[in-house]
Amino acid sequence: MESLDADGWARLFSACRRSASHLEMRDSYAVQEEQSDIEKWRAGEWGPEQDAESKAGWLDLMRATAARGVRLRRARIVSEPVSEYIRFEYEGTPQNIAAGEDVRWLPRTRASALALPGNDCWVFDSRTVLFNHFSGDGGWVGNELTTDPEVARLCADAFESVWKLGIPHSEYKLT
Repeated sequence: MESLDADGWARLFSACRRSASHLEMRDSYAVQEEQSDIEKWRAGEWGPEQDAESKAGWLDLMRATAARGVRLRRARIVSEPVSEYIRFEYEGTPQNIAAGEDVRWLPRTRASALALPGNDCWVFDSRTVLFNHFSGDGGWVGNELTTDPEVARLCADAFESVWKLGIPHSEYKLT
């Protein structure tokens, strides 16, 4: 297992030609670099400007990728009522959209009949999959990259199934 740094992420997106799709399936992430952001959000000291500043590198990467004509999509499967973390994430989503991502939300109760991979993942050009691994409490563990055609097909098909049922961010209301 490896952990991609900013350069590793940039290489993956630079190599992408048509589409990059992200499937998120956890209700809570405890990624260390977000902890102070979440604390500020809880205290009411967090808004769009702080969110954009905190993830500026990511947003720059998304803008550059979208400018090359790559379709960027993110689908989130969430339990309802949503967790505190999902509320935090939801409030930051407009910055992702402004940078070129299209985002949909799928209530977990509508995902029961879908075949899904065991981990969150990115699918690049329907050929390369980057799995994101987390510990049970949501801490970061690492990445796993594969170009296995069967795995890529499973993940691409799963993403498309979620996307088809997903609710566009502009229409999804938190419960």
